[in-house]
Amino acid sequence: MIEGGTSSGTASRLRYGMVGGGQGAFIGDVHRKAIALDASAELAAGCFSRDPANTRETGKVLRIPADRLYSTFEEMAEEEAKRADRIDFAVIVTPNALHYAAAKAFLARGIHVVCDKPLTFEVAEAEELAALAKRNKLLFCVTYTYTGYPAVKHARELIARGEIGELRFVNAEYPQEWLATAIEKDGQKQASWRTDPALAGKSNCVGDIGSHAENMVSYLTGLRIKSVCARLDSFLPERRLDDNASIMVEYVGGAKGLYWSSQIAVGYDNALRVRVFGSAGSIQWSQENPNYLTVSKLGEPTVTLSRGRDSFFPHAQSYSRIPSGHPEGYFEAFANIYKTFASALATVKAGGTPSAAQLDFPSADEGIDGVKFIGKCVESSQKGAVWIDFH
Repeated sequence: MIEGGTSSGTASRLRYGMVGGGQGAFIGDVHRKAIALDASAELAAGCFSRDPANTRETGKVLRIPADRLYSTFEEMAEEEAKRADRIDFAVIVTPNALHYAAAKAFLARGIHVVCDKPLTFEVAEAEELAALAKRNKLLFCVTYTYTGYPAVKHARELIARGEIGELRFVNAEYPQEWLATAIEKDGQKQASWRTDPALAGKSNCVGDIGSHAENMVSYLTGLRIKSVCARLDSFLPERRLDDNASIMVEYVGGAKGLYWSSQIAVGYDNALRVRVFGSAGSIQWSQENPNYLTVSKLGEPTVTLSRGRDSFFPHAQSYSRIPSGHPEGYFEAFANIYKTFASALATVKAGGTPSAAQLDFPSADEGIDGVKFIGKCVESSQKGAVWIDFH
């Protein structure tokens, strides 16, 4: 039996601030719990809501000093940059519409950034943020969570080593049922902003979960998209953005792909699944059963690898936390993203250069790819589901 890996702390405790994630929000609390899992950083400041009262109440619950609670993210970035005990990085967990402006405010003042996806509305905005981070020598993480699972990292290395041969076809699907009815009309907060173009952007379903499928395929395979042909649907007539998407993909080099994302798929919770088919074998992984990886090779029995029981490659194994039979899930995957980011940031603070392993978190480049993918899918659908070049 392989015991869980040990947590890696930083030489000195990092400090972070959060934009968004106030009372009534979901994802901000997930980020906070994930960071706390390894005690990789301390929450020191926040602008948790556009409502100052919400920020004050959230800050009180989280025991943040009153002088480090801010009415706007602009004020937070400016004031934190002046402090001797300034935050090391900002975590942005707002609705999509604020990602660009908030990230830019902190990057411009020399503060590292972690931002939810999709990174921005437009590709030019994402590229501007990436260039600003590079110019100011700052780390920039985009939280595509599912790349944090040990089994995903093991699968990635299997594919890179050629274990399933030349890649031919990829199938990725991400069905949910939570928007099968018009719950946004009943004031459900998460549904309300995700279906509002002013807050979510040009896409709901592709932007919210289809982009995860794109990122997972890219991370696992290294394949680059050449063109897409997408049909985006809105099955509820009053809904302004898509709630279902069927996407055909052509990759540079000749491989093909088929993605399906849906938020009206009754009977499904959060069923992200990726299957990669090569000339010598295939790999399958499911987010709802994330500790297991199915590997099939020509002429050999299909095997199911178990995180914790079976020996993963050393890098993948370093993300495994507990023994076999004790499921690791969403919080642990999120924590693995932060564990890696915090390790890289601690190295940068010490004047060093992070290793490739320390930089194994989704960067601004992946954020750019995600924004481009969303935009090209919307463009294809609006033109009648035609093929659109990706570059």
